[in-house]
Amino acid sequence: MKAIVCTKYGSPDVLQLMEVEKPTPKDNEVRIRVCAATVGPADCAFRKGDPYIVRLIYGLRKPRNPILGFELAGEIEAVGKDVQLYKEGDQVFGLSAKISGTHAEYKCLPEDAPLAIKSSSMSYEEAVAVVDGATTALTFLRDKAKIQSGQKVLINGASGSVGIHAIQLAKFYGAEVTGVCSSTNISLVKSLGADKVIDYTKEDFTQASQSYDVIFDAVGKRSFAQCKGSLTQSGVYLSTVPTLSIVLQMLWTSMIGGKKAIFVTAGLIQNKENLIFLKELYESGKIKSVIDQRYPLEQTAEAHRYVDKGHKKGSVVITIGHNSRS
Repeated sequence: MKAIVCTKYGSPDVLQLMEVEKPTPKDNEVRIRVCAATVGPADCAFRKGDPYIVRLIYGLRKPRNPILGFELAGEIEAVGKDVQLYKEGDQVFGLSAKISGTHAEYKCLPEDAPLAIKSSSMSYEEAVAVVDGATTALTFLRDKAKIQSGQKVLINGASGSVGIHAIQLAKFYGAEVTGVCSSTNISLVKSLGADKVIDYTKEDFTQASQSYDVIFDAVGKRSFAQCKGSLTQSGVYLSTVPTLSIVLQMLWTSMIGGKKAIFVTAGLIQNKENLIFLKELYESGKIKSVIDQRYPLEQTAEAHRYVDKGHKKGSVVITIGHNSRS
């Protein structure tokens, strides 16, 4: 099968399209014919090995698994003898959080992995975009911030894949939402339900008098120290980027009262129930996907170059064709 292989950390040039062995499902696994995957800032971080915590988890000198990619949507092509939840032909979406490998034509996953039958109203691309951003946004807002109706929530990086789903989920839970983005993305952020939009090229939200119950930095651009003054007394700061400072601040603020700093490896704690919940929200029109760019598997390096620029809107999707079943 074809796969994008990364044998060392570095620029997008380290990514190579190669023929590798097609995986064989174990007794408790399904083999998925991957139709769509994504490239986001996390994929670029794993490719670069930066921040350094990535290397501590996934390989010090090179990626432990040379095939990158965590999110997928596709069709189950084969099932192990002990699999009970799925059958051949099922259309599914989910993620391989502990072992990457979705930037390939096929991927095997245990049937108890974060995997679910996709909605018939979702295309494969729309489904994988939900996995790309909504699972992270749900974990941070619902599970960590314990978001409540009537709270004031600010989302920094509101036009990214996590940000656009964070807006929609915060509105679903009844929050008053302020989105922070560039001037070119203001209309998009408003269309997703943001009550207010701040153009960061013209205004610094940390210098304004408004305070928020939750500040969700979905792009890791503003530190807890910078945002602390804009939090209410019991406010929560959330960051998706695992820097040493956020880890130390999380430990410190967990021991004292008042404002909290929180980071979590959202991908590693996903489950089937979250995917089913998000699918139901999608079917009821409460959330929708935003796809910025599509690249074929062969152009995954170009997708990385685009994401590296830091200006994507919603998700960047890798489409995977299957002209042969090898």
